[in-house]
Amino acid sequence: MKHKFAYENAQFLYDGQPVTILSGAVHYFRTLPEQWEDRLLKLKACGLNTVETYTCWNLHERKEGQFDFSGLLDIERFIETAEKLGLFVILRPGPYICAEWDFGGLPSWLLSYPDIALRCDDPMYLEKVKPYYRELLSRIRPHLCTNGGNVIMVQVENEYGSYGDDKVYLQKIVDIYRENGIDCLLFTSDGTAKWMLSGGTLPEVLAVANFGSYTEQILTLNEFQKDRPLMCGEFWDGWFDHWYESGTQLRPIEDIVREIEKFFDFGASFNLYMFHGGTNFAFWNGANHPGDYQPTITSYDYRALLTEAGDTTPLYEAVKDLIARRTGKPAPEIEIRNSEKAAYGNLTLTEQAELFENLDKLSSPVRAAFPKTMEQLGQDFGFTLYRTTVQGPIEPLPLCFGELHDRALVFVNGQFAGIKERDRRNDEITVSLDFGESTVVDILVENMGRVNYGINLLDKKGILGGVRLGQRYHFGWEMYPMTMDDLSDLSYAPEHGFAGPAFLRGNLHLEDAPKDTFIRLDGFNKGFVTVNGFNIGRYYNPAGPQKTLYLPAPLLHTGDNEIVVFESDGYTDPVITFTDTPELV
Repeated sequence: MKHKFAYENAQFLYDGQPVTILSGAVHYFRTLPEQWEDRLLKLKACGLNTVETYTCWNLHERKEGQFDFSGLLDIERFIETAEKLGLFVILRPGPYICAEWDFGGLPSWLLSYPDIALRCDDPMYLEKVKPYYRELLSRIRPHLCTNGGNVIMVQVENEYGSYGDDKVYLQKIVDIYRENGIDCLLFTSDGTAKWMLSGGTLPEVLAVANFGSYTEQILTLNEFQKDRPLMCGEFWDGWFDHWYESGTQLRPIEDIVREIEKFFDFGASFNLYMFHGGTNFAFWNGANHPGDYQPTITSYDYRALLTEAGDTTPLYEAVKDLIARRTGKPAPEIEIRNSEKAAYGNLTLTEQAELFENLDKLSSPVRAAFPKTMEQLGQDFGFTLYRTTVQGPIEPLPLCFGELHDRALVFVNGQFAGIKERDRRNDEITVSLDFGESTVVDILVENMGRVNYGINLLDKKGILGGVRLGQRYHFGWEMYPMTMDDLSDLSYAPEHGFAGPAFLRGNLHLEDAPKDTFIRLDGFNKGFVTVNGFNIGRYYNPAGPQKTLYLPAPLLHTGDNEIVVFESDGYTDPVITFTDTPELV
């Protein structure tokens, strides 16, 4: 049966009946598919009637023309799970999504086109958007309410007025939607500043506003659109964290509840961002750059209504009580429970594989005179090793980069020489050679997350602008792009202490059904962890604030479980700890 979601004057209508959208954000790509139903059931039990999610172009099309909608990326399964529970869905397909996500969800291969202009009426850019939208929207179309499904609204771009004012571009996104059969209600979302709303809205498209306090801001929408429903597209009930910072503290519950209550006073709809944050698995986190580079941590707990592990919080209970009181409807009688947590104790990693001895298992070299960026190498995430040989004679000269994005460990003649880190650490590294001498210089560069918001969005990774010895540019490089997607062919030996970047492996044996747990790496410095081949994310202990990595139970199984830690900076003890308690601040 086809349905109609529309509005008349200031009221949303579903099949002609008044409805208020009470929504919460859950990103399918930040939570395992096995956990989607649990998170959505808790959303419904809270009294919400809608789930909102972005879509991530950069994972659905990691390589241009190669699409993936499986597993963690199965957007249809997510929508169907919500429909089974009687929930509406609000979809935000971008193409840019921000979301504290690498490059705001745009695929990095766009940056390999030197003449492309992003997020505007640029023919090349729009021609790249169209195939993705055809693939994505063909999967969304059957789930629209107009086709009997539960998707009631689709967003046009995302907070565009914070970036630009190209209304021709926005209209062309609308046109692409319509050409692909997206005939449901469309909307834009922007901050409440007038310059944001004037840049990001279209006359014929519903506008919603994003903010995290002073709910009265929503009334600004009335200056831009008459006789339309008021809606907050993102009410920020918490916040995210960057490495190097102390961590976001819990916001007073009474403050959040007071502001949410005002939505009911104004007769407005709202979307809680986030209801459940989840995790920036692998290398998928974004970064900010308001003047210095600020990469986002692995956890996207967000201090939301549900924790990173999906547990209900005091904020959840307070919002649940508020909704029941203001709607006059008791909270749905739905049985929910938090997952069991396990402290599996210590695990000694007994095997070791040196990075430099396994390059052929991880990459094939690309040779060029001048260092190439990751995007030029066709690489989206991970690390790139830049290797070269320098011939003498050379008086002591400093090793210099044109620009570094984001972090480099430098080795001279196989020996660690120092670290250079974008906008932060800048060790002095010199090269000195006599007549007839030469040395190999290895520069291991990590992409710590592309900028996802603001004027520095065009954030290429790797070495930009070349490498110099003093003022003299150095030419002749081998580059090894390593996405670290597949570590199955590494050659391990018994663990023998740190001698450079290395993978350490151990086996966690479970006798019973797996439970959620958290990994501490107190004897390690910086790297990432894979569990049975799945990358659960980065750790960076000296930078903080995050000290544990969430390990969801569905990634484990009864019996043996392979744990691999990649450590770049050095470890003091090859032991990791499985605990039942997270530490994020």
